[in-house]
Amino acid sequence: MAFTRATGKHRRPSRMHRTTARAVGAAALTTTGVLGTLAAAPALAAEAPAPEETGLTPVITIGDSVAAKIDAQATAQRKAAEHKKAEEAARKKAEEAARKKAAERAKKEREAKERAAREAERRRLNAFVPPISGSYVSTGYKTGGSLWSSGSHTGVDFHAASGTAVHAVGLGTVVQAGWGGAYGNQIVIRMADGLYTQYGHLSSIGVSVGQQVVPGQQIGLSGATGNVTGPHLHFEARTSPDYGSDINPVAYLRKHGVNV
Repeated sequence: MAFTRATGKHRRPSRMHRTTARAVGAAALTTTGVLGTLAAAPALAAEAPAPEETGLTPVITIGDSVAAKIDAQATAQRKAAEHKKAEEAARKKAEEAARKKAAERAKKEREAKERAAREAERRRLNAFVPPISGSYVSTGYKTGGSLWSSGSHTGVDFHAASGTAVHAVGLGTVVQAGWGGAYGNQIVIRMADGLYTQYGHLSSIGVSVGQQVVPGQQIGLSGATGNVTGPHLHFEARTSPDYGSDINPVAYLRKHGVNV
């Protein structure tokens, strides 16, 4: 007895029909040779089990040479990554070493500059200068005459017009600043070496008692105050701040490198 399958659009295809259709579709995707074979043997195509019926997952098998190439490529990529990582680490290490070296060099240069600056300042503070720049001694030490109450000159006179800048000859502290009788306006400075210097007949005083002065600092202006015959600077070197303790001022200045 023959059976026929209804072709209505709402009738679900049978299991056999679905299986055959899939098999034929798969066969159509193969090479030309396989298509020819399936065309010549439709029964075999119809009987081929569908993947869904076997429950097995198709497996693609590759040759040993292809697998070896893949392994080699993976190994090469891993080595390249490791090499790049090592290069990056070496670069960072070199940069850090260079940075530290530059910082140490900068520190040493800075310290050397600071030492040089301190040494230069020390030399400057220990230096001596003439009380009036570009001048000369017009009256020497211990010159005799009736002009001086002691009978001789207790200091030296530097030639200077009134209003000429007068400088501290070295580092020291002002211990007197004001009127000094026959000396007129005067300044007395206790020097860093423990001796004293005196600047007399000033027309102007620019420092005060207790003030520290440095070599070459302007402390006043020359003039003709006190017992004088004309403007000049009277300069003394003393062992104390008072009159009568004078020593040779030219020898004192020359001892500290000032040629007068």
